[in-house]
Amino acid sequence: MRTGFLAAALAVGGSLAVLASPATAQAAANVVSHVASVSDLAAVCDPSWSGVPRLEAIAYCQGYLTAAVQYHALTRPGRGRGARPLFCVPAQGPTIAQSGLAFAAWARANPRHAREPALDGLLRWAQATHPCRAPAARPPAGSR
Repeated sequence: MRTGFLAAALAVGGSLAVLASPATAQAAANVVSHVASVSDLAAVCDPSWSGVPRLEAIAYCQGYLTAAVQYHALTRPGRGRGARPLFCVPAQGPTIAQSGLAFAAWARANPRHAREPALDGLLRWAQATHPCRAPAARPPAGSR
């Protein structure tokens, strides 16, 4: 029984040694695991790595974007009920996946923002991509 366990343990250990090869270690070193800057968020929204880390990164990106947009909608409702929105996504807007990829492309095209906080860059991108229409001008109070 012990011999079978030992053989299985060695087989698993050998498999883990293959997984821990220098190429795998280098790929793991490139994985962004903490998002602080625009370049970090862009990396998780359009990851260059593969496998489970890629799926985790995309899920992180989509969660980050969803939370930011929902918070924005709650704190900037507009329409006379508080601060005007910073950006206005159309009713038939892009999917969250399309938004993540578009943000990553914007970040690559605007490297001067790479070191800014991730949320600042996301809001810059959203404002540039989905600007709000200017509110209709009201007639002067005495002109009615």
